[in-house]
Formats: sequence, C-alpha cells, structure tokens
Amino acid sequence: MELTAEIKDCINRSVLCWLATVSSENVPNVSPKEVFSYFGEDKLIVANIASPQTVRNISHNPNVCVSFIDILVQKGFQLKGRAKIIKQTDGAFPEMEKVLQQITKGKFPFATVTEITVEHQKPIIAPTYLLFPDTTEASQIESAKKAYGI
Repeated sequence: MELTAEIKDCINRSVLCWLATVSSENVPNVSPKEVFSYFGEDKLIVANIASPQTVRNISHNPNVCVSFIDILVQKGFQLKGRAKIIKQTDGAFPEMEKVLQQITKGKFPFATVTEITVEHQKPIIAPTYLLFPDTTEASQIESAKKAYGI
C-alpha cells in the first residue's frame, strides 16, 4: 500500500514511533523507536539500535503495527504490515543505512534495519477534534505548547 504524501510528511515531523510485535509465546511488546523513515513507496524502515526483543519477535512473527503522531498537532497514523530484518550483508542495507544515518548523524550505530511493507493504514486523531468540532490544528498546537512548556 503506497504511503501518501501526508503520511510521509507526518513521519518527518514525528519524533518517535511505537513498534508493536508479538513474541513466539504470543506476548505483545511495544517499543519506542527514535530513528525511522519511509523508504520507497510502501515501506517504513527503522534502525535497530537497542532492539533485541523486537528483532527476536519479528523472526517468529513478521506481523507488526507502527504508530506515530505529530505531538503538537496531535494527529498521526497507524500502519500495519509485515516486517523483515535487513542485515548489513543484504543488498538493500547500504541504501537504507544512508537514509537512517541522515537522522542519526552517525551517533547511533546499528547493525540491522527493520523493513516494514505497509499493508494497512489509518489516521490517528486526538479525541479533542471529535468531541469539540471547533478544534483547529492551530488551537491544538497552542494547547500542546502550553502542556509541554514549549
């Protein structure tokens, strides 16, 4: 499923994403990821910096869910798909590494990348927009800045 310009823009504005996986014992795990980007038209890539549980879980079950939001606007997306671990020896690794190193500036080493082929996507929106129809993105940004002391 192709990632829209809106989704790519939100990825660029999001500080963290949350990657959900499931262990071989069917125990869910949600892990924050700081270094992630889109790759091509239908893929999300995530640097595996300190992710042994995520990597282990994906080896047993490639079905994953990723959520991210722009914390000021309080809108984002949930993406579901199938993940695979890309190693340094894989042909696609150097190109993925180049994209992710633009984010890390070389400060976070990683030996593998999680590549997620997106199969489903849906928007995430703060309940305020639904409960108070007059809510605007500008008012949400102002409220978030006050809440976060920005």
